[in-house]
Amino acid sequence: MKLKEDMNPLLLQVFRSVVWVYSVITFLPWYFFTGAGANLERSRRLKARSISRLPAGPYRAINSQQKLAASMRPGVDTLDKVFEYAARRFPERDCLGTRQVLSEEDEPQPNGKIFKKVILGQYNWLSYEDAYQAAMCFGSGLAALGQKAQCNIAIFCETRAEWMITAQACFMYNFPLVTLYSTLGPAAIEHGLNETEVTHIITSKDLLQGRLKAILAKVPRLQHIIVVDRKPTSWPDMPRGIMVYNMDTVQEMGAQPDHMAVPRRHPAPSDIAVIMYTSGSTGVPKGVMISHSNIIAGITGMAERIPNLNETDTYIGYLPLAHVLELSAELVCISHGCCIGYSSPQTLADQSTKIKKGSKGDTSVLKPTLMAAVPEIMDRIYKNVMTKVEEMSSFQRTLFVLAYNYKMEQISKGYSTPLCDSLVFKRVRSLLGGKTRVLLSGGAPLSAATQRFMNICLCCPVGQGYGLTETCGAGSISEMCDYSTGRVGAPLVCSEITLKDWEEGGYYSTDKPNPRGEILIGGPNVTMGYYKNDAKNREDFFLDENGQRWFCTGDIGEVHPDGCVKIIDRKKDLVKLQAGEYVSLGKVEAVLKNCSLIDNICAYAISDQSYVISFVVPNHKQLMALAEQKHVKGSLEEICNNPEVEREVLRIITEAAVTGQLERFEIPKKIRLSAEAWTPETGLVTDAFKLKRKELKSHYLEDIERMYGGK
Repeated sequence: MKLKEDMNPLLLQVFRSVVWVYSVITFLPWYFFTGAGANLERSRRLKARSISRLPAGPYRAINSQQKLAASMRPGVDTLDKVFEYAARRFPERDCLGTRQVLSEEDEPQPNGKIFKKVILGQYNWLSYEDAYQAAMCFGSGLAALGQKAQCNIAIFCETRAEWMITAQACFMYNFPLVTLYSTLGPAAIEHGLNETEVTHIITSKDLLQGRLKAILAKVPRLQHIIVVDRKPTSWPDMPRGIMVYNMDTVQEMGAQPDHMAVPRRHPAPSDIAVIMYTSGSTGVPKGVMISHSNIIAGITGMAERIPNLNETDTYIGYLPLAHVLELSAELVCISHGCCIGYSSPQTLADQSTKIKKGSKGDTSVLKPTLMAAVPEIMDRIYKNVMTKVEEMSSFQRTLFVLAYNYKMEQISKGYSTPLCDSLVFKRVRSLLGGKTRVLLSGGAPLSAATQRFMNICLCCPVGQGYGLTETCGAGSISEMCDYSTGRVGAPLVCSEITLKDWEEGGYYSTDKPNPRGEILIGGPNVTMGYYKNDAKNREDFFLDENGQRWFCTGDIGEVHPDGCVKIIDRKKDLVKLQAGEYVSLGKVEAVLKNCSLIDNICAYAISDQSYVISFVVPNHKQLMALAEQKHVKGSLEEICNNPEVEREVLRIITEAAVTGQLERFEIPKKIRLSAEAWTPETGLVTDAFKLKRKELKSHYLEDIERMYGGK
C-alpha cells in the first residue's frame, strides 16, 4: 500500500540516509518518553479467546472471560437514569450545540442549477442541566397531549439537538420511540407509522412539507404532529383531526406546574426504549425492538474501547440519529459528559456543498476530538486528498509521498512521527478540525487503503467497528493501538461471537490457518427481535441453554490468532454462476472501490449467466481527464454513454481487479457508467450509504438485459 516514489534514486538514497540518522538520534528519548514499547506490546497481545477452547468459540474479550458486561455503573440500568446521572455530575458542561445560521443565499451554477449556500456562526450550547430540563418539559408536554406510557411515539427528523431532546424525553416518560430515516420513501414511512400505530409524531418543517404531508391521509391513527423548528407556522391544510404544534409550545405546556406535578411512569430495564426501523437495504424496513438494557449494554461495550473518554471530549454528530451507530455513539458521549456539536454532511467541512466559499465548515469551528463515519464518507476524503496530491508540484508531491511511506513504516512498528505530522500532514488533518483523536468507522467494511490513509494523514487511529441494529450496533471494535487493517477487532466486553459452519459457501470452523463461518453474536446487547414479525424472529434470533439471546448475522468472518475478527463474506451477497463458481458481490465491490476512478460500484450477477457485470458511479474529475485523453467531448452524461470511454474504464477496472487478486470469474466483464451519484435521496443507497440492491436492479433493469444479451 506504499505510494510510488517517483524521484532520482540518488536523491532518494540521500533522503533515506538523513531519515536514518534522524531516527537513530531521536529514537531512545522518544521511545522512553512516549511509552512506545508498552503501546507496541499492547497492540500485539491476545485480545480475545474461545471460552470453550473450540475453534468455533464462543470468543470473548480477555477482560470479560467470566461474565459479559451489562452496564457501566451499578443502579444506572435505564436510559433516563443515564441522562439523570450525567446532568447531576456535569450540570454546567456544554451538552448539545447548534450553529447559528447568519445568512442564506442562492448560488447559480455553471450548469444552470441553483445551490443554496449558508454562512454559519458559532455554536450555541445547551448545558447538561438545560438539556435535562428541556427533555423533562417536553416529555411532560407530550403526556399532556395524551401520549401514554408504553405507547409508541414516532420521530421523523434530521440529526439535530431537538432529536436527542425528544429521545431523552421519551426515555424519561417510558414512551417507546419509533425512529424512521429522514430519507425513507413514502411507502416505507407509511408502513412504519401504521405498523406501530402511533398517534403522535415529531418532525421538522421541511420533512412535514416535503415527505410526510403527502401520506397523512393514509395514516388514520395519527392525531398530533410536533414540529421541532423554532419559528411558529400555521398549517391550515392539514387533514381533519390532525393538530400541529411547535416544540416550544409543547415544552411550555409541559412546564406548567399542574402538568409537571403528574407523576411519570419510569421505565424498567426490560421495557422497549426504541423501535428502530432499518434502512431497508434488503426490502421493506423492519422495526427492531431495543430495550433500555440492550442499549446500555451496547454503549458499555463501545465506551470501553475508546481510550481516556471523558468530559473534555467533543463529538460531532452528523450521521442519521435513526441509525444505530450514531444513536449509540451520542449516548456513549452523554454517559461520559462529552459535548455534542451537530452538523450535516452538507456543512461538515469548509469544502462541503452548502458552505459558502471562504466561510468555515462545522469541523473547523467545533474542532471535534471524537467522530463517527461511514466508509463512503472516508473514501471521499481519501480520494479528494489523493487527487489534490496529484495536482501538487513535483517537489511537494515527492515530499508528501516520502513522508507518507516513512510514516507507514513507522506506525506498522507501533511508532509515531511527530515531525511528519506537524510539517506534512497538518493541512490534511485540519480538514476535520485538527484535534480528532479517535475516528470510529461502522456501517460497512472500510477498505485497507482508506483506513491506512486515515491513520497516516489524519494522524489519529481508526477504530473499525462491526455490529448491527439487531445487536445495538455492538459486536466488535478494533482497539486504537491496533494499526492492522481490514479487521474489526475483538468482541466487545458486552458480547461474544461464535462461528457457525456454512457448507454452501465452504466456510468451516475447522478451516486452517483461521477458523471461519457465519458470525453469531450473543449477549445482553442482542435486541428483543423484530416488531410484529414472529417468522423472521424465529429465523434470525434464538435462546441458548443458558437463556442468552443470539443473533444470526448472515456475515461470514474469520478469527485471527489474537482473537480479532475479519469480515470476509456475506451470505446474501453470494451468487452461484452458471459454471458453479461462487461470487461474493461484496468482495468484488470492496476491491474495486480502491480504484481512484470509481466513486461507487454495485456488482451484479445471476445464476443462469457465466459472468459478473457492474454499475459504476465514476469519479467526475478522473472521468473528465480520461475523456480528454481519448479526445471525447460532451456533458458528463454523454461521456458516460460513450462506448470508447466505457471500454477504457472497463480496462482500468480489470487492471485494478487483477492487482486486487480477484479471480478471473469475479472480474466484471461489462459495465454501465452512471452520471447520477447514488445518494440516500435517490433511494439507491441507505442513509449509511449501503447499496440497496433491489432498487439498483430495478433502476438499471434495461442495462442488465442489454449487458446479458437480452437486448
